[in-house]
Amino acid sequence: MPSPLRFRSILTSPHLLLLGRRLPIVGALCLLSFGLSNLHSSLSSSAAAAGSLSVLRSRSVQARTKMEAAASSTVPSIVVYVTVPNKEAGKKLAESIVKERLAACVNRVPGILKHLFLTFYYAGVESVYEWKGEIQTDSEELLIIKTRESLLGALTEHVKANHEYELPEVIALPITGGNLQYLEWIKNSTRD
Repeated sequence: MPSPLRFRSILTSPHLLLLGRRLPIVGALCLLSFGLSNLHSSLSSSAAAAGSLSVLRSRSVQARTKMEAAASSTVPSIVVYVTVPNKEAGKKLAESIVKERLAACVNRVPGILKHLFLTFYYAGVESVYEWKGEIQTDSEELLIIKTRESLLGALTEHVKANHEYELPEVIALPITGGNLQYLEWIKNSTRD
């Protein structure tokens, strides 16, 4: 491999410097010789491209109009996070939420399953938080709940009434887009 000094001498050689001065001239000549011959064809193709752009714009407007019409058949929807202390509590709460039609779907993300002698790890949630002046670390199960925005109050009350914690987590995030058929399913699978 050549040394860095050799590269410096190559880059500063008189031949390269002369070529560097000539490159703009060579580039201009290439542009003139190739560009002028293609100028007529590019002008005619630019008119065609402008026509293609207007077709693409009208298709985009049509697609947006279809999405807006489909969106009008959905309702504002949210994703709600609720943590529970264990698998049994998660299953019981998730089933009661869906049974009461407070949500279309509840995903259960398992926490850490502990055994007497071993610890089995699953993809799950380990929460670190302050409670009554002390830092706590607990493995929990996370419920991801999909529902209507209008049901948040009723869902929150249901969670508070059926949860083991003194202060259960209920956090809602808006759904700003997605599969419109799925959003319609959320609407149709929950109570008004």
